[in-house]
Amino acid sequence: MSTPNFQIQLAERVKRLPPYLFGRINTMLYNKRRAGEDVIDMGMGNPSDPPQNLVIEKLAEAAHDPTNHGYSKSNGIANLRREVAAKYNRKYGVTLDQDAEVLVCLGSKEGFSHMCLAVMGPGDTAIVPAPYFPIHVHSVALASGNVISLEVANSEKFLSNIAYTCETLFPKPKLLILNYPHNPSSVVVEQAFFDEVVKLAKKYGLMVISDFAYADVAYDGYQPPSFLASPGAKDVGVEFTTMSKGYNMAGWRVGYCCGNREMVSALATIKGYYDYGMFQAVQIAAIMALRHTDAAVLEQSRIYQGRRNALCEGLQRLGWEMNIPKAGMFVWQKVPEPWRTRMSTLDFAMLLLEKGNVAVSPGSGFGPVGEGWLRMSLVENEERLRQAVRQIKQCLKDAEVQYSGAPAVAAS
Repeated sequence: MSTPNFQIQLAERVKRLPPYLFGRINTMLYNKRRAGEDVIDMGMGNPSDPPQNLVIEKLAEAAHDPTNHGYSKSNGIANLRREVAAKYNRKYGVTLDQDAEVLVCLGSKEGFSHMCLAVMGPGDTAIVPAPYFPIHVHSVALASGNVISLEVANSEKFLSNIAYTCETLFPKPKLLILNYPHNPSSVVVEQAFFDEVVKLAKKYGLMVISDFAYADVAYDGYQPPSFLASPGAKDVGVEFTTMSKGYNMAGWRVGYCCGNREMVSALATIKGYYDYGMFQAVQIAAIMALRHTDAAVLEQSRIYQGRRNALCEGLQRLGWEMNIPKAGMFVWQKVPEPWRTRMSTLDFAMLLLEKGNVAVSPGSGFGPVGEGWLRMSLVENEERLRQAVRQIKQCLKDAEVQYSGAPAVAAS
């Protein structure tokens, strides 16, 4: 029997979280697939290719070892932390103390969220790039902090806006969150950008978190730089990387945090209260991936580049003005005219899904700056992406009949 007048009182941090904007799309996608319809899904960046066989085989072997089934260390086993440090040294020339400057996370999203909990509190402010990956904003909100979002499209202007915000805001921002290659916009930077970030951080007392999730996915010879490779970076911040993308291990939830030892220690303290570490067999398999699959990671980038070309060339033939990415696993694309002025981006995405059986992410799901843009992931194979272009073409051709002659209205 319920108690009269009893009311559940949720925490204010939960009330501050907005409704999930992709809910309508996900519901329609689910219902279409339940009905047996073939939907080409370019919405979520969920890799569809498998990890290397030797990694899977090592997982199975380690899972048969009874010593691997107990609690593990919450900061990761020593051999995995050593392999992470070795990769940073090999690829970026960065020297890391595996015991004090490397920590293994249950995916970088978990580590990022708990780092915000470790360094943010009521009244603290974080600067985040706009458009923003939702967790960059909502992790700060869950830590009871405030967010200022600055447009990321122009790197020099972004740096200038960071300085201006620090000069004019009181109290000054405490944290700067970076994400390059950027999700969703695919904006990239060179090492000199991070050099300037370190200078700004030291001048204004900013801590820095670099979300380097797409470190291993790049095209046309471009090599994404590591924030930690800039002089003095370890004095001011950390970098999160993941094995979800280049290694095709998204569901394995293997990420790591590297850099400033005080911030790494604070994250270790938080994690010590929240979890008992990752399943040890997964960590052992991750060691094999880091140690032996560099060539496969490069090949995966080549596969994504082929998919990028198939999608972008197809949409160009439809007359779309393309924004061709140099890295990451998404195409960030303006909604073409006249559709941009006929309907909101969410409604346009719903049109493509409902009538064209193609799922994309509306840019408005990444903040107000994303209105008028679409994010299209490259997880389907080249032929499926070409088919998606054909279905988009037919969908918009059929929809044009409905809208022909109707006056354009401002997007809601």
